[in-house]
Amino acid sequence: ENNKIKNIFEEHGEKYFRSLEQSCADWIEKSVDDSLISCGGGFFKVNNLQKLGTIVLLDASYDWIYNRLSTAENSKAKLKKRPLFLEPKKAKKLYTERQEKYKELANIIIDVENKDLSSVIKEIYKKGNKRLELINKIPN
Repeated sequence: ENNKIKNIFEEHGEKYFRSLEQSCADWIEKSVDDSLISCGGGFFKVNNLQKLGTIVLLDASYDWIYNRLSTAENSKAKLKKRPLFLEPKKAKKLYTERQEKYKELANIIIDVENKDLSSVIKEIYKKGNKRLELINKIPN
């Protein structure tokens, strides 16, 4: 689309944006092998998610996420990029509704609160390798 998410939501609505996510998921399924997919937001709703690769949940509480976004450098700009986050009460309700589904779909769950990027990457790598070892042990 060569457009910002915020603009797509404003110009075409959420339903159109979700159709773009499905198109993206279809492309990943056909074109990419051994993907790590971290799907916050509504991407978990694509109908072929489990076929895309290993699903990683970067898990954190709503309050931690909101605090991190609202206190970050350029916080106003960061919050503007997340159209569904502009209304905190609505965003928290959506987060709560989606949280169990995220956990249900994830192959790997990483708690990211108060961890630096390097630690998170190491944990994904470690858990990802353990998952591959288990998959490789499954008889065909």
